Amino acid sequence: MSGKNKHLLEIQGVHTYYGNVHALKGIDLHVDQGEIVTLIGANGAGKSTLMMTICGILQSREGSIIYDGLDIGKMPTHEIMRQKIAHSPEGRRIFSRMTVLENLQIGAAVNNFAHFGKDIEYIFDLFPVLARRQHQRGGTLSGGEQQMLSIGRSLISRPRLLLLDEPSLGLAPLIIRQIFSVINDLNANEGLTIFLVEQNVFHALKLANRAYVLVNGNLTLTGTGQELLTHEDVRSAYLGVQKEEVQC
Repeated sequence: MSGKNKHLLEIQGVHTYYGNVHALKGIDLHVDQGEIVTLIGANGAGKSTLMMTICGILQSREGSIIYDGLDIGKMPTHEIMRQKIAHSPEGRRIFSRMTVLENLQIGAAVNNFAHFGKDIEYIFDLFPVLARRQHQRGGTLSGGEQQMLSIGRSLISRPRLLLLDEPSLGLAPLIIRQIFSVINDLNANEGLTIFLVEQNVFHALKLANRAYVLVNGNLTLTGTGQELLTHEDVRSAYLGVQKEEVQC
């Protein structure tokens, strides 16, 4: 873990609201350079709210969000994305009427298309199906292919920090394993720092260096991925419904 002790992202005392609804209640967490950090929790716990707060889609009322020494908590989303942060959102959010190639071009626009030729080859090597479908409209892709496109669109901007929100949502088990294999390789082989929000607790914790548990807007547990994978409360709350996956 040498070289991985710098807080690339540090969230301190963040409170976020939807109107009068207190969604995040004083969140403190950090993501170190080169880590995979996972945030788990049930539906409605506030996981995606935290992602949107980091990205500036929602503004926190209190607290700070520090990225590489810079306070990004009040910056607009487009400025945050220019800091080498990329976000693959829940639900993929690709442009369904645009082709695969056009979707990737939108991701590359963050860098003004610098190194686009080389970067598009990299994405097509990572996800060969996108190369075969590059002139196909995004809305005609399968769910797994759309998720690959969403991740590819994020990666083509050459981020230092990748925010992944529910990348396995609605996908078949085989595709889920492929997606998580790519995430692992991006971190292990290229040192990409990843903050992962995920309901597939077993796969997420196996992948993570560290993890946090979010319950009703509060962080209730933290530890290494392995520690939480074997934690009695986590197993009873989140792994009981995933027995088949635990055995695979």
